[in-house]
Amino acid sequence: MKTGMNLLLWTTHVTEEHFPIIAKLKKAGFDGVEIPIFEGDVDHYRRLRKELDNLGLGCTTVGNLREAAVERFKRLLEWTATLKGQIMAGPFHSPLGVFSGAGPTEEEKKRAADVLHQAAEIAKSAGVTLAIEYLNRFECYFLTTAADTRALVKRVNHPNFRMMYDTFHANIEEKNIAETIASVVDSFVHVHISENDRGTPGTGHVQWDETFRALRKAKYDNWLVIESFGRALPALAAA
Repeated sequence: MKTGMNLLLWTTHVTEEHFPIIAKLKKAGFDGVEIPIFEGDVDHYRRLRKELDNLGLGCTTVGNLREAAVERFKRLLEWTATLKGQIMAGPFHSPLGVFSGAGPTEEEKKRAADVLHQAAEIAKSAGVTLAIEYLNRFECYFLTTAADTRALVKRVNHPNFRMMYDTFHANIEEKNIAETIASVVDSFVHVHISENDRGTPGTGHVQWDETFRALRKAKYDNWLVIESFGRALPALAAA
């Protein structure tokens, strides 16, 4: 497995001022970093990739959707490819904090699958795999469990469209961690390590022993990325 650190602990837009932080993460023993790609351009991410190459670090990316989905995917995937990232993770299925007052309809599921299949085709040409993230019920209504997310992966039915597993959301929504991981092992390619309060892993009540036993049993061998949030970024203070 490879260990990474999500840079959203420090910023929503990585620039040269964050290079010393990235260097410290390398010195601490991380294999890579997870880079938010919410804004910027190709030249910006080319410079960032050069710094990662200098440090010998890999990366994954985390994206968001705020506009026409397919066009936004094209841009995010171009940036991910520029960074040489093989995984683009995130809850790119619905707007955060928007609720309909009901569960997702069949028509919503169909529309989402259609758009995500198009996105997966773009990802394939970029050499990137999409890893969609489910959130807890307090943040969205469209995807809130591992089972629902696996069903969407099967519905999209594309080798470059998979799911990720986030311990923070699973701690809220899943009744049995070991059974949940075993039930989606054929579909997930990325893991976020996040404590129940988004703080330092190991200081809360996420079931870490059970989680890592289940991942080992599943023969998971990809990124384990720590995702912690603080109060320094107003946009993420409530995450």
